[in-house]
Amino acid sequence: MKKLTIIIPCYNEEEVIRESYRRTKQVMLSLPIPSAIIYINDGSQDKTRFLLNEIADSDPQVKVIHFSRNFGHQPAVTAGINHCTSDFAIIMDADLQDPPELIPQILALQEQEQANVVYCVRKSREGDHFFKRFTARLFYRVMNSMSEIKFPFDTGDFRLIDRKIMNEFGRLKERGKYIRGLISWIGFKQVPFYYKHEARIAGKTKYPFSKMLRFGSNAVLYFSNKPLKLAMSLGFTAVVIGLILATWFTLGKIYGFNKAESGWTSIVSMIVFFGGVQLLTIGVLGQYIGVLFNEIKARPEYIIEEERNFDV
Repeated sequence: MKKLTIIIPCYNEEEVIRESYRRTKQVMLSLPIPSAIIYINDGSQDKTRFLLNEIADSDPQVKVIHFSRNFGHQPAVTAGINHCTSDFAIIMDADLQDPPELIPQILALQEQEQANVVYCVRKSREGDHFFKRFTARLFYRVMNSMSEIKFPFDTGDFRLIDRKIMNEFGRLKERGKYIRGLISWIGFKQVPFYYKHEARIAGKTKYPFSKMLRFGSNAVLYFSNKPLKLAMSLGFTAVVIGLILATWFTLGKIYGFNKAESGWTSIVSMIVFFGGVQLLTIGVLGQYIGVLFNEIKARPEYIIEEERNFDV
C-alpha cells in the first residue's frame, strides 16, 4: 500500500500548532492510505519546539526536525522532502491558510489524473490585503515573462508530489532553492487543483514585504538571465544615445545651429543617465556574482540539531 507524508515547516507558530496538528490528524485518520507528518522547526524562538516535542511524544506518526537556527522556509521544505520516504508528499504551511481538509480531494485528483504533481491554485486570498494580492499577481507574471520555464499563476508551495519528483528533486544541488519553480522545472505530469486560500487563524505572517522582495529576487536570479540581457541592452542604448548626442553637438558646433558650450543642463543630464546605466549594470552583475559566491562556498542548506521519531 502506498504511503503519504505531510511536510509542514514551522517558524514561531506556537499560536496555531496545536490546532494545525488536530485538524491534520483528523484528516489523516480518514485517509485510505497510511500517513505521517514531518514538522520542521526552523529555529523558532517561541514555544514551537516544546509543543512539537510534546506532539511527537504522544503520536509516533509525527516526526520532528529541529534546525540549529533559522535557515528559512525553503531550506525547511527541502529538509522535509529529503527526509520523506513515502510514495507521496504534501507540502503545506502550519498556519491553516492551506486547509488540511482538502488533502483527500488532492489525493483523489492525483489518482484520477495519475499526476506526478498536483499544485494548488488560489482562487481567492482571504485575509491578504490589497498590496499583497497585487504584488503576488505581479510577481508570477513577471517571472513568466522573464523565465524560460512557465510557472502556474497564483500558487504557493501547497502541493502534492510523488516519489519520482522527490527523487529528481534530490539531485538538484543548488542552495538558493525556489522550490515551486524547481518542481515546475522538473516536469512530468502536473495538474492544478483550485481552492480558497484561508486567512490565518492566529499569529502574524512570516513573509513581510522585505522577505517577499528577497524571495522574489532570488527566484528571478536563479531562473532567468534576462536581467543580464536587459543590462546589456541598456548599456548598448546608452552608447547609441551618447554617439547621437556627440554627433549632434559636434555638428552644431561646426555649423552653428546650437551652442552646446553655453548650457550645462545637457551635460548634467548625460552624466546622470550614463552613470545610472553603469550603476544599474554593475548592480545586476553583482547580484549574479553574489549567487555564484554563495553556491561556490557549498555550505549546507540547513543544520539539524535534533530529530524525533524517525527511528519508529
